[in-house]
Amino acid sequence: MTAVQAPLSAPEVLLRCRELTDPALRGAVGRLHPWVAEMAGYSFGWCEVGGAPAAAPGGKGVRQALAVLGAEAAGADGRAGVPAAVAVELVHAFSLLHDDIMDGDATRRRRPAVWKAYGTGPAVLAGDALFALAVETLATAPRAAGTVRLLSAALADLVRGQADDLLFATRPWTGPERVTPEEYRSMAEGKTGALLGCAAALGAVLGGAGGATADALDRAGRHLGVAFQLVDDVLGIWGDPAATGKPVGGDLRQRKKTYPVLAALGSPAARELPGLLDSPGRAAEAAALIEAAGGRTAALAEARAHTAAARALLSEAPLAAEAAGDLFRLLDFLVGRES
Repeated sequence: MTAVQAPLSAPEVLLRCRELTDPALRGAVGRLHPWVAEMAGYSFGWCEVGGAPAAAPGGKGVRQALAVLGAEAAGADGRAGVPAAVAVELVHAFSLLHDDIMDGDATRRRRPAVWKAYGTGPAVLAGDALFALAVETLATAPRAAGTVRLLSAALADLVRGQADDLLFATRPWTGPERVTPEEYRSMAEGKTGALLGCAAALGAVLGGAGGATADALDRAGRHLGVAFQLVDDVLGIWGDPAATGKPVGGDLRQRKKTYPVLAALGSPAARELPGLLDSPGRAAEAAALIEAAGGRTAALAEARAHTAAARALLSEAPLAAEAAGDLFRLLDFLVGRES
């Protein structure tokens, strides 16, 4: 009798998809101008400044995993989703390079950000090159009809979300011009959810799925993106710097309109919070008051609600059972980082 193999854990699923995608991703980056390829390799943790090989921490590979799993969910071999995985990983890297410049973030994954290591102009150039390479990768893939249009739509949503996020910083904490939780959800869906949903949908399309299945995966990925951003907001205030690579209370000192803050501001218990938020040296006091006013609890509850919505969409879609199981475990793992 053949032994039944236990399903992979979420970290194992991420590793499997990374290993499947990595050769194609490195091959794509290798087609760039050598200097630009070096900056891209540095951003992925493959090399140091100057090109010496490195094994620096990289990202989780969530987007590439969703693309591979999207293809498998459509009943295809995961390799069918690799072009989509490469394309979305390149777009994600492009967005991080530009985000770090816009936000003035000097570090990324415990190393100097690309713009600090190479300069602002070169970092912008590297980001542009990664974006162009992503489009080329997808456009030349088998079954590519319509996929570039899907990616373009997701990019438009990403830009809108990023624009809203930047504009939120200029708005007051309270009053009629304050940022509402509804506006936050829309921002998070665009900034984070659009590319996650696109990744799963692109993989499904390359795997031969119909439009309804791809749409369900897209919407599930968008809900996952909002949940993922909510948990990131919690980690940005209360996370362990050793795990997050970010300083404690960094989001508070940057006056970011994150969901825990917005939720807490709606509580009568947080009357003193706006004054604390406008005093960068009092971030620890602000964090304590946000938690006491229910901001952390509200953010995690909202994350669980979006996770449940994603699970419902996946449960109703005609997905291959093994891939669906991997998607469910990935959902729970990503949102369970702090909940």
